[in-house]
Amino acid sequence: MAPENVDVVDQAGDRDIGGSVLPTPAAPRSFESSGTLDLDSLTRLMGKRTVNLVGILGEPESGKTAALVSLYLLVANARLKGWNFANSLTLTGFEDIARGSREWNVGHPPEQMTGHTHLSDDRRPGFLHLRLRSSVDKCCIDLALPDLPGEWTQALIRRDNWQRLNFLRSANVIWIFADGRVLANTEHRQAYILRLGQLAGRLHFHLGDAAPPVKLVLTHRDAGEVSQAVMTELMKKFKDRQLDAEVVEIASFARKGIKIKAGHGLDDLINKSMHVFTKPAQFWPKEEPQQCARSYLSYRRDR
Repeated sequence: MAPENVDVVDQAGDRDIGGSVLPTPAAPRSFESSGTLDLDSLTRLMGKRTVNLVGILGEPESGKTAALVSLYLLVANARLKGWNFANSLTLTGFEDIARGSREWNVGHPPEQMTGHTHLSDDRRPGFLHLRLRSSVDKCCIDLALPDLPGEWTQALIRRDNWQRLNFLRSANVIWIFADGRVLANTEHRQAYILRLGQLAGRLHFHLGDAAPPVKLVLTHRDAGEVSQAVMTELMKKFKDRQLDAEVVEIASFARKGIKIKAGHGLDDLINKSMHVFTKPAQFWPKEEPQQCARSYLSYRRDR
């Protein structure tokens, strides 16, 4: 009997040969990525709190990424009038697009301040997150800002490629970027206005009456002001496509020696997009009682 017991013990020992001496320690929780958010991550965030989704469109070199960089740098340096930085889930994403704006000789900025946008997945948009606190009422707003290649807008204009832009149906506001320098150029202006009108037509076709407010963002205000005649012609193109737009002029980066400062108009763009300029109505206004006035019976009769 003894040999059999020895065999049983040896066989059990053989099964433990090569096994772990100590149990594997629990892996520490890794930090979440602070790059751009994909649609799934943005959806989860919107399920937790109110997020203002901004749709951003514009052809290549229209100034979309430069505006995002300028907005980030203004907030980082506490220079965005009326707003303070509260939080961001995509600081690395902002730093990636802002890096080029920090690399130039002092006083001699290059013609191209930001690099061309490239997405890791050409079929899915990436979103930058920014949480701002109002310096007036201390309320916070969350912004989801897509940094999209200008080729996506071109594909929408030329081939009606809408599928990857379907998230615009959930947008609170749409920013259409247009290069103010091109609008001031008599040689290329008409073709540019035509393409912007076609873009407005595409948006109305896909969004219809459910289209959110549209802001036409004219960039490079530091290079000169767009004439009123051109502005009127451009607005007529939008109205012909049954799409109303409010014009906001900005200057993401300003040239030295002019009165227009870097970041000009970005605070105005945020305010008009978030409708913070309207004062809330008084909940219960104080009124002096009037003799023989039947205020109780006539209250809100005219509403």
